[in-house]
Amino acid sequence: MSELTPHLCVGDARRAVEWYREALGAEVVHEPIVMPDGRVGHVELEVAGARWMMADPFPEIGVEPPGTDRGAAVSLHLTVDDVDEVATRVTAAGVRLDRGPEDDVHAGRVAVFRDPFGHRWFIGAQEGADPARARRVR
Repeated sequence: MSELTPHLCVGDARRAVEWYREALGAEVVHEPIVMPDGRVGHVELEVAGARWMMADPFPEIGVEPPGTDRGAAVSLHLTVDDVDEVATRVTAAGVRLDRGPEDDVHAGRVAVFRDPFGHRWFIGAQEGADPARARRVR
């Protein structure tokens, strides 16, 4: 089976690790590889089995964070047990929700936000999670 794992560039990987821990409940599953100049070259995080990689900017090789002055080209979809609980943590961590939490006819319980590092996240409920939160609207 194939796998697609996003590799995010963020303006400050150390701060991003802490934000994702606080807001999404992420765990570091591969400790940061720190380059000789002090930049984080690679770190891996996980939320309930969903992994992503991350690094500081390396403009000299074309790796830079997204611009926050325009729309997002990519949205990261993260499936969670409780959309409302994650949305509460995200807002407590200083981020405004773009959407939700709300029930969507096609997607179930959802919330959408852009993290402090410019990445757009779509949070959706797992099927079979808390029925009051994960129900599909008909």
